Amino acid sequence: MTVQESYAFCERVARREAKNFYYSFLLLAPGQRQAMCAIYAFMRYCDDLSDDESIADRASAILRWREDLETAFAGHAPEHALWPAFIDAVARYNIPHIYFFEMIDGVSSDLEPRRIQTFDELYAYCYQVASVVGLTIIHIFGFDSPDALKLAEKCGIAFQLTNILRDVREDAEKDRVYLPEEDLQRFHVVNLTERSEPLRELLAFEAARAGQYYRESAPLVAMVHAGSRPSLRALIGIYSRLLDRIVASDYDVLSRRIRVPTWQKIWILLLSRWA
Repeated sequence: MTVQESYAFCERVARREAKNFYYSFLLLAPGQRQAMCAIYAFMRYCDDLSDDESIADRASAILRWREDLETAFAGHAPEHALWPAFIDAVARYNIPHIYFFEMIDGVSSDLEPRRIQTFDELYAYCYQVASVVGLTIIHIFGFDSPDALKLAEKCGIAFQLTNILRDVREDAEKDRVYLPEEDLQRFHVVNLTERSEPLRELLAFEAARAGQYYRESAPLVAMVHAGSRPSLRALIGIYSRLLDRIVASDYDVLSRRIRVPTWQKIWILLLSRWA
């Protein structure tokens, strides 16, 4: 498969699967958009390996994927349509290889039932599954100040905390509890699948925590290269809007999956383009 055919494959994956990310990609120059799709396709495949219960031995599948990643970085593309584009994008934007191994470590941790005990433990998990994504894509956006790296890390924490709030019920049904045990005890929450006032107060506390990370990471937009700022504004705008909708629902994340409607994503895209 040629590099361009691989990029076309990755773009199809991103258009089909990246419900929030893909809209922001549309504001990038063609080369950057292609690279974003290649990185997204890699991340999507990692997630699928950890979540697809039809895979008999997910741990072995993820181990093979890690070995394929090592092979790819050694200059020998494995047999998968995404690799030529992925290798090209990583080299072109000089993305540190360690981030991708950390992504795999993060998804590997979801293979077994999970119960987070402290916020420090939750932060470490969010770093592996989300902050490293931010650290990866700001290399595609372009930046000059090393301060951008810490802000990208915080932005990833905000995004993942938002995801965790949205998915409380679904995760609990899989015996994955990401809300820290220390917080569950603090708010006297005993059941994450039934609405209650203690649960509402806990979710409000965690939403405020996510909001703080959005505010702390806000200067990142001005630190990436000018042509990339509309895309980053859109990405942050869509995710922070998801948090706003969770708050506006009075934290009713159990009865339905809260989403940002397509028309709102397009509106955020337009506002980000002309801001």
